[in-house]
Amino acid sequence: MNYDAVFDKWHEECGVFGIYDRHLDVARYTYWGLFALQHRGQESAGIAVTNGDDIELAKNMGLLTEAIKELPKLKGHIATGHVRYSTTGSNSPRNIQPLVIHYQGGHMGVAHNGNLTNALAIRRQLEDDGSVFQTTMDSEVIVNLIARSKAATIEDRIVEAVNKIEGAYSIVINTTNALIGIRDPHGYRPLCLGKTEHGYVLASETCALDVIKAEFIRHIEPGEMVIINDEGVRSRIYAPVEKIEKKLCVFEYIYFARSDSNIDGQSVYETRLNMGRELARETKYDADIVMSIPDSGTTAALGYARESGIPFAEGLIKNRYSGRTFIKPNQEERELAVRMKLNAVPEVVAGKRIVLIDDSIVRGTTSGLIVKMLKEAGAKEVYMCISSPAIEYSCHYGIDTSVRKELIAATHTVEQIREYIKADKLHYLTQEGLCRAITNLESHEMCFACFDGDYAVAVPEEQEEGVKYVLE
Repeated sequence: MNYDAVFDKWHEECGVFGIYDRHLDVARYTYWGLFALQHRGQESAGIAVTNGDDIELAKNMGLLTEAIKELPKLKGHIATGHVRYSTTGSNSPRNIQPLVIHYQGGHMGVAHNGNLTNALAIRRQLEDDGSVFQTTMDSEVIVNLIARSKAATIEDRIVEAVNKIEGAYSIVINTTNALIGIRDPHGYRPLCLGKTEHGYVLASETCALDVIKAEFIRHIEPGEMVIINDEGVRSRIYAPVEKIEKKLCVFEYIYFARSDSNIDGQSVYETRLNMGRELARETKYDADIVMSIPDSGTTAALGYARESGIPFAEGLIKNRYSGRTFIKPNQEERELAVRMKLNAVPEVVAGKRIVLIDDSIVRGTTSGLIVKMLKEAGAKEVYMCISSPAIEYSCHYGIDTSVRKELIAATHTVEQIREYIKADKLHYLTQEGLCRAITNLESHEMCFACFDGDYAVAVPEEQEEGVKYVLE
């Protein structure tokens, strides 16, 4: 599962990037764009380049710098790129994206971010009809649907395919003569459009545009497909109007996206500052310092400090060279792993009443260890503040979270969680406060399913129970 057991965090599963430009080294620019999106996936990376006649793929496991030692040598003008996290059983080279296929209509490279809720049913049907799958990803369902379509053009093939799938998807495709971007009718996962001097770029986040000095144009709308070729950019609303209902993943603002990105017109940094301000207004704690669990809680902690007037302090130092760590076999080793990643500064925390800010609590395995660490360093009291509501439900739209019974807030009250982590106080940001923090979007335009269980797209029972084969 895409879950860091030491920091008790969910992780987004991937980032996508695409570029169309006849004057640039598109492979190199894709590499740089993926580097900016590395936070969205750190287990594998791939880049596919086409010149219209041929397509070349470079991919491997690991961070981008480990996975792509040599860029594709093919001198093309279209490229797609992908960085990803995997889920249980999927940490395999065969599941690296982009997926590259050759079919009757030519070739294509497909990069997908999201989870398809009906992928298993479609896959079984395709297998019954004779389709052969090379991976265990739901992304390959999309590729098969496109290849099997009888539509006259590749654009119509793609439209026919995506109108059969349900769930969350932002997809970037390079065909023989175009770069195509698609966002699902609810817009769960982000996708934006930028411009280079002679071409165009698609990316999961605006920070990828910034690093290659591309000019931001706009965000792709839910239910929209954009087609980029030598004639420029053309937009097509592919989804039936009645199915388009904006439901942006609120966790992009809470944790997933990079702070310097803008998602659907909303600054991620400003949102996190506002979350901290809302926490300060809701709690009004009397304390000596405000601290964060770095780095996920830092911006919200700054907002809390500015609103409350309580000084911000760095009382926890993070080891920048510690990688992602999976579930440890016992409590002793988990505590050691936390201490390898974080260390308290006694000179800062001793004798202090601390407001400690973090973005979420998933299973509750880490918060108690950090509270213990601070008190062993001399902290007088620790008031834990979470800059999101309590996570009570699984997400099925691109995070592939724990089954519900493993979420601590699904089985414990706030007071029970406070006792479990041994904090002196515990407060979750209310959903109303979260909505106030996101100033440029209406509450009905966001998905809060992990907080309230209101799923806009139905989840099959087998997926709800955690029986999953899908990986992206």
